[in-house]
Amino acid sequence: MNEKSFTILNNRPIARSVFELTLLGDAGISAPGQFVDIRLPGFFLRRPVSVADWTEEQLVLIYKLVGDGTRALSLMEPGDHLDLLTPLGNGYDLSRMPEDPLLVGGGIGIPPLYGLAKTLLGQGKRPDVLLGFNDPQEYFYIGKFRALGLTVKVKTGGYVTEIMPAGRYVASCGPTAMLRAVRAMAADGQFSLEARMGCGFGACMGCSLETKTGSRRVCKDGPVFESEELLW
Repeated sequence: MNEKSFTILNNRPIARSVFELTLLGDAGISAPGQFVDIRLPGFFLRRPVSVADWTEEQLVLIYKLVGDGTRALSLMEPGDHLDLLTPLGNGYDLSRMPEDPLLVGGGIGIPPLYGLAKTLLGQGKRPDVLLGFNDPQEYFYIGKFRALGLTVKVKTGGYVTEIMPAGRYVASCGPTAMLRAVRAMAADGQFSLEARMGCGFGACMGCSLETKTGSRRVCKDGPVFESEELLW
């Protein structure tokens, strides 16, 4: 983990209440599913944000307007600077995935699956993609997944599991209720959990949860957990 300053290249809305933030700098991301923690002027706690894509020169983050902090972030402009803690957490373990995993994302849980899809393709694996949204005004990144040459199914409203095939190996990220339903239908998989975080790197224990191997921290030990670890 490092504390680094990044320069904003672009900060634009891509759906209702959803923004894509492109930063100049090397975040040191080593696995899809890792995240960063952003310091915002005037706010005490940092904001954890998922990584959608990265190179050694740029970082792409997706965030949703949910409070004063993210609204302040949405007003920042190209050329402004942001202080980030990066990289944080443990991402998806690609070595455990089959040749054709099913990526299931819901809402703001979709961004890390884009980076996962690109990385899997780079290893010669070919995932299928299932995305869930509340309504069409919240659609984002559907075209970007399809531009990778992947088969993408979209569920609008209701539960994404209504169109999910059972018995697949799954990599998923989204609301907890969705993850529970997906896990119940999956043969096996890896699940990226959401949690309120204080520090973002395991010191405050504020995001702890009980697993089959004891108390684990979502920020430090996760956010990605193997299916067999979860007590759901």
